[in-house]
Amino acid sequence: MPVTLDGQLVVAISSRALFDFEEENRLFETGDDRAYMKLQLDRLEQPARPGVAFSLVHKLLAFNDVDTQRVEVVILSRNDPVSGMRVFRSAQHYGLPIQRGSFTRGQPPWRYLRPLRANLFLSTHLADVSAALAAGVPAAQVYPHSVHASDAHPHEVRIAFDGDAVLFSDEAERVFQAQGLSAFQAHEVSHASLPLAGGPFKPLLEALHRLQREGTALMRIRTALVTARSAPAHERAIRTLMNWNIEVDEAMFLGGLPKGEFLREFEPDFFFDDQTGHVESAMLHVPSGHVASGISNT
Repeated sequence: MPVTLDGQLVVAISSRALFDFEEENRLFETGDDRAYMKLQLDRLEQPARPGVAFSLVHKLLAFNDVDTQRVEVVILSRNDPVSGMRVFRSAQHYGLPIQRGSFTRGQPPWRYLRPLRANLFLSTHLADVSAALAAGVPAAQVYPHSVHASDAHPHEVRIAFDGDAVLFSDEAERVFQAQGLSAFQAHEVSHASLPLAGGPFKPLLEALHRLQREGTALMRIRTALVTARSAPAHERAIRTLMNWNIEVDEAMFLGGLPKGEFLREFEPDFFFDDQTGHVESAMLHVPSGHVASGISNT
């Protein structure tokens, strides 16, 4: 039978999102790719330090066992193939069973998301993230200087999502930006029983929900909705998730309060938000990524 990734949660990730290549990247950005290749080759036996999304990947891969492959992680990198050797060596050093990767030597790698049928793409390169989102793939720009994940929950993958323009469409956010808070609240109350359309990360939440149902004895998923909404606009968000037959473990309706300190207490392995201000608040406390979608990013 042909090899297939069907039925698996497929995560595509850039080398800088998975590992700390910030020092090497400064040389890469000078445009001297020969010097960059030499540096990576010279450091081939030196494992790269874990990056911002390392904890998320490490825990998701723990859903696999000898009988069932539930999660596939693939490297999609602007690195060259020679430098790619160090990426795979580093993954092997940390016991990450990553076998597949595409290295494009500076060219956009996002186009390989389609044959992978990826459920998530994480990259530090905003243009690649934007192109992936336009192609319908849940994607986020990893902030490489984010605080790394806590090690307090070794048997839980903890993921936090913003609501509007991330899990949900930006319909309500458009009302808020055009007409203000009062109009937004009135709109959401009058539409409370009408589910919001899905946002770019609805497919990922659905895939995580399926993975959670399968479950393993060693790992589970805990999700949180962390939104600037407050009552009475909370009801439409909850009813939308109910309509999708998806449960989240926690919901924080913060009414515009900064999200960072609340996320610090939840301790996610990753947080996704469409607004850079929220991501910049969050990155001081938890691994964070920018979902460049919706009205706030036009």
